[in-house]
Amino acid sequence: MAIAGPIEALLGVTLLGAFLVFLAPDEWAGKLATAVSLVPVAITLWMYSVFDGAGNALLGGTLAFESNLGWVSLGRYDVAWQVGLDGISMPLLLLATVLTTLALVSSWTPIDERESQFYGLMLLMEASLIGVFTALDFFLWLVFWEAVLIPMYFLIGVWGGPRRKYAAIKFFVYTNVATLIMFVGFMALVFGLGDSISSFGMPEITQALREGGNLSAVAGIQPANLTLIAFTLMFAGFAVKVPVFPVHTWLPDAHVEAPTPVSVMLAGVLLKMGTYALLRFNFTMLREVAQANAAIIVAFGVLSIIYGAMLALAQQDLKRIVAYSSISSMGYVIVGLIAFTPHGFGGATFQMVAHGLISGLMFMTVGVIYNETHTRMVGDISGIADRMPWTVGIFVAAAFGYMGLPLMAGFAAEYLIFQGAFSSTVIPAAPLVTAIAMFGIVIVAGYLLWAMQRTLFGEYSLATDYEVSRAPVHDVAPLVVLLALVIALGVRPGLVYQMIQDAVNPLVEPLMYGGVGLW
Repeated sequence: MAIAGPIEALLGVTLLGAFLVFLAPDEWAGKLATAVSLVPVAITLWMYSVFDGAGNALLGGTLAFESNLGWVSLGRYDVAWQVGLDGISMPLLLLATVLTTLALVSSWTPIDERESQFYGLMLLMEASLIGVFTALDFFLWLVFWEAVLIPMYFLIGVWGGPRRKYAAIKFFVYTNVATLIMFVGFMALVFGLGDSISSFGMPEITQALREGGNLSAVAGIQPANLTLIAFTLMFAGFAVKVPVFPVHTWLPDAHVEAPTPVSVMLAGVLLKMGTYALLRFNFTMLREVAQANAAIIVAFGVLSIIYGAMLALAQQDLKRIVAYSSISSMGYVIVGLIAFTPHGFGGATFQMVAHGLISGLMFMTVGVIYNETHTRMVGDISGIADRMPWTVGIFVAAAFGYMGLPLMAGFAAEYLIFQGAFSSTVIPAAPLVTAIAMFGIVIVAGYLLWAMQRTLFGEYSLATDYEVSRAPVHDVAPLVVLLALVIALGVRPGLVYQMIQDAVNPLVEPLMYGGVGLW
């Protein structure tokens, strides 16, 4: 089996690039970092074009670009450098590299101090994200999972707003404690499996758990209770990262205080780490436990949808509006996952990609408006459409994408989730639950239309003393690229949905998904 390949090249280029950027003079650190980030984009586009994976990475599927090399031994367990891609991780990897490059370009205007350090940390974060979406050994995956926190903590704490230290510490404490809780739950499963496994390879552990009869009591806790406890601890840990109501309170503070490019990465990619982990660990490894507790899990999803949307409706800060929108959108992912249908799983995964693009576009557009007006408050801005036509036009398009406008990626994702949830045999009263979740779209339309009407249209006024003019080309260019991607996935969901469907079908019993083929 190969021990070096494109994934190692991705990590090597990004880490080496980060080191070079740290040493570069501030005046051209941004351009160097952007140039470096284009290499991973090119590599992932090539990987996407030749992708030959089949099935699910944890359920015996054929992995693309797999590497496996022994690393260290921890007692009777082997830790390996095991990486690879399936149809779930490939689109998320592509999302991470593309969004990083666009976020770096959007940094050129607002970041004007300690630039080499900022751009170097952004590339370090990209390398960690690459590892999260490709690692298949639990300890290797955990290294990358925790490594993401370090650059994010400094990016918020050093370059953020007035309350940046509070937001950075809150982010770090919440997510680090969540990791500890998740780790305890996962290790309980490992100890329960005992001699049934010999490594921390996630495919080996998954198949041992799904075969049944391999678990033994741990500390007097019987297998049935052990799986429930482990599931609960892992769900709680990952729910913080998503975030799910009521463990969402760190997110608005982090978004508001973070500089715009960091908010783009936080909403566009980092939140997807939580939903990706839920899919891999809770809904793949412990399928029966998830199904048995579907009513509780779907309640968290629906509450996140409605509560997040209602909180967004009450905000005056454009950034807070988009931040709370992310909580609502991630609720749809939870509903899709717990449906345990092909389009539920597929739609939830597609929503990760679609929301990553749309939320990144929304935050980036708000950032461009802030660069010119120096305010994000709805009551401070009015009638800027004729002064920033390109930015405002893209903002309106992105908002309609959030509302689920047909032929945009958000519509395709939500339609798949609703179709999967409506036909679920796992969710109690599935049609009613789906209808309640769909009401979230109405609230989304309400707060976005309200915010746009107040800030973009009407008679021009601005509470600050700055002269508003058209944004620079390098600020608008990333917006155009992101909007094009949102439309492309809305018109042709099959660009990624076919590979997603191939990877999620093994998660569902064969009798439940025979003959599925949409887009």
